[in-house]
Amino acid sequence: MTETEIPTIQIIDAKDYVGQTVRIGGWLRQKRGSGKIAFLQLRDGTAFFQGVVVKADVPENVFETAKELKQETSLYVTGEIHEDSRSSFGYEMAVSDIQVIGASQDYPITPKEHGTEFLFDERHLYLRHIKPFATLKIRNTLIAATYEFFNQEGFIKLDAPLLTGSAPEGTTELFETDYFGQSAFLSQTGQLYAEAGAMAFGKVFTFGPAFRAEKSKTRRHLTEFWMVEPEMAFMDQEASLALQERYIAFLINKVLEQNDQELDLLKRDKDLLRSYTQLPFPRVSYDDAIQLLQDNDFDVQWGVDFGSPEETFLANHFSKPVFITNYPKEIKAFYMKRHPSRDDVVICADLLAPEGYGEIIGGSERDTDYDYLKARIEEEGLSLDEYGWYLDLRKYGSVPHSGFGLGLERMVTFVTGEDHIREAIPFPRMMHRIRP
Repeated sequence: MTETEIPTIQIIDAKDYVGQTVRIGGWLRQKRGSGKIAFLQLRDGTAFFQGVVVKADVPENVFETAKELKQETSLYVTGEIHEDSRSSFGYEMAVSDIQVIGASQDYPITPKEHGTEFLFDERHLYLRHIKPFATLKIRNTLIAATYEFFNQEGFIKLDAPLLTGSAPEGTTELFETDYFGQSAFLSQTGQLYAEAGAMAFGKVFTFGPAFRAEKSKTRRHLTEFWMVEPEMAFMDQEASLALQERYIAFLINKVLEQNDQELDLLKRDKDLLRSYTQLPFPRVSYDDAIQLLQDNDFDVQWGVDFGSPEETFLANHFSKPVFITNYPKEIKAFYMKRHPSRDDVVICADLLAPEGYGEIIGGSERDTDYDYLKARIEEEGLSLDEYGWYLDLRKYGSVPHSGFGLGLERMVTFVTGEDHIREAIPFPRMMHRIRP
């Protein structure tokens, strides 16, 4: 077979070329060996596998090239694909030729352990490594599955503006910018715009970046993240909860179906993940959650929001995601519907993930009373002029409606089982070194 007849493939397709000679373009992740054999750990953006260079089977210059290769050198390798039962990938290449494309010297992320701060400063390079590779592949699956789920559920995708003149979630966590002499803010949420869309299309969802000027170094917080925010007309809270748990199960099942290799790379317990797809999820009122916490020696009083220890205990207590329903009105957003028989709580729910990953969904039924919402907007110190359009939704054919928001990065960390949200930060934030 001449060089022009040798097919160029990707590593992920190696299973289809067993016994054939192929060429693959990629990078050297690591290498090891002896004077007679070199093991090249290769990657090409689709998967990782091993190329084996046996000195006795290749020209001398090929083996010498293999010995001199440095970490992250780009290269073409040519050789025969073999099955490899010892590796989780299942295939390797018996290398017969190596062509160096781009040299690499003194690559900073060596095989030793590195700290979080160091990896933050090398995010543009850390993308190449196993954890971010597997994590971002799973993130991509979650994004594609989100579109698939909502399309099959009859939703319309809308895009909310990123620059707004108002503060849907309050004024203390906003990034302010100058908009031609006027104040504007990076959006915290697309929810209010989605409510307008639901009055036009029935069921809509927005999906885009959200910004929180909340300076924090915890693993749960980002200044920029991506939010999925569905809004549904003619839907009460219980129907919304049923939709939410179907959505979570759908996402997890898609990852189990499509990312088996990536879950193995992350050493994620797939049976445990599968258990989280068993529906329905438990529903526990805020009142009962407070009692459960107090019974287990937590120093919490009714009216406080839950922190990480409380959320972790509650979700782990049920060994699966759990809805905590009907929080106190004073700690929730102004637009949430009042409870029909109590003035101190609203009809809402947070979905808490087990294993310490906290809230992955927050949602509520939305109040439809014009006068009540107007008063709540004033109580929150928000501008009635800025919210006039939102109040209009209650004047012209309002209907019962519900919605929720899922933080994509939080969902990624939960599904992947990663300890730090840095593994889920998309590329633009890496380049600008904006820390969580």
